[in-house]
Amino acid sequence: MTTVIPESMQKLINHVKEFFPDDLKLQQMFEQCFVNTYTTTMKKQEDGKTFVITGDIPAMWLRDSAAQVRPYLLAAEEDEEIADLLEGVIRQHYAFILHDPYANAFNETANGKGHQMDDTNMTAHIWERKYEIDSLCYPVQLAYLFWKSTGRTSHIKETFQQVIETIIQVWRTEQDHEKNSPYRFERSDCRQSDTLIREGKGGRVVPTGMTWSAFRPSDDACTYGYLVPANMFAVVILGYAAQMCEEVLNNPSLQEECLKLRAEIQTGIEQYAKLDHPIHGDMYVYETDGEGRVNLMDDANVPSLLAAPYLGYLPFDDTAYVNTRKFLLSRDNPYFYEGKYANGIGSPHTPDHYIWHIALAIQGMTTTNETEKQEILTYFINTDGGTNFMHEGFNADCPEEFTRDWFAWANTMFSEFVLSLTGKAVKGSPLYHQLRKINSVR
Repeated sequence: MTTVIPESMQKLINHVKEFFPDDLKLQQMFEQCFVNTYTTTMKKQEDGKTFVITGDIPAMWLRDSAAQVRPYLLAAEEDEEIADLLEGVIRQHYAFILHDPYANAFNETANGKGHQMDDTNMTAHIWERKYEIDSLCYPVQLAYLFWKSTGRTSHIKETFQQVIETIIQVWRTEQDHEKNSPYRFERSDCRQSDTLIREGKGGRVVPTGMTWSAFRPSDDACTYGYLVPANMFAVVILGYAAQMCEEVLNNPSLQEECLKLRAEIQTGIEQYAKLDHPIHGDMYVYETDGEGRVNLMDDANVPSLLAAPYLGYLPFDDTAYVNTRKFLLSRDNPYFYEGKYANGIGSPHTPDHYIWHIALAIQGMTTTNETEKQEILTYFINTDGGTNFMHEGFNADCPEEFTRDWFAWANTMFSEFVLSLTGKAVKGSPLYHQLRKINSVR
């Protein structure tokens, strides 16, 4: 049975075709990737919620699902049915966070699928319980952008308030992980990046004001517990939450709590997560333990250091970001790869010399250089492996070799990048404001 594409989404497809009238390959890729999440991963539940699988894994990641549906906010501006579907995603996020804020991925029902043998507090509704800061950031980001795109406030009520209170409680607890955290995670018979050391507690950290994370958005264990890009994301969404508390909930006390925690995390980032690199100058580190140990790299998943202005932590032309970007897109970053078909950032999660389409999309959406944008677009067109789809990682010298045939998040990120080239971005997002700024200058 063929899924009918809503008119609001078809308008965006036609818009891209009109913008790139002579590039049939790009037109086909965009149409196929743009509708992929809608046609293959979203399932409306009887209670009005929307369950979204990540693609080839039949579970709903809080991070992936929020990112997968993000471009559909452009359609939701005028399409009530799409808006209802997305509000269902948001309400599903709320339910999962309140079920367990330390879990990253969930089952559609309490069916006991997933990693039930992990040594942590699993339930039958949880697919995986790897604690990642961004799992709590993405649902708040989606709720905020949904508000800005549609004007709806029906999702910003008592349950939303409970979610924000829960997130604040977790992040405050994890500001002193050694002393206060109840979270433990161990997995047997696996690679080291899938489990935590010290009987599931993770590497030792000291308080900095930042909040601790067990795993990266790649679902790989952190080397050092203060994952800087994730803390940057936390700063941004606490600002979003504060705004919604003020303008919708009329809850000044919760607004103040959000702003206070936001300031503490941001102060921690600026004090403990920057260094003066001998080549690149003042720049951000990827991870730190608060005692001087740092990890100089970037991963392909979002949040990443490369994505900092895309997320809204700092301006696209911020000096420290520009310096950091030069480091990330150089051989000084151990996961930057150069190949016959593309240059870009990969991940320790995938084989050596494999570049991620997600990282290319972020590079394209954070550069202010038009030549670089076009170069990234060419990389995409040449590295789909003959499938018209995006993938997790691909061999930079042989794009037909890739990981994950069906990875909806990567398809969405490509779609969002292409839309940005046409001047379209989700209302309220940092990219939206950046594009408006560029257009006003022109």
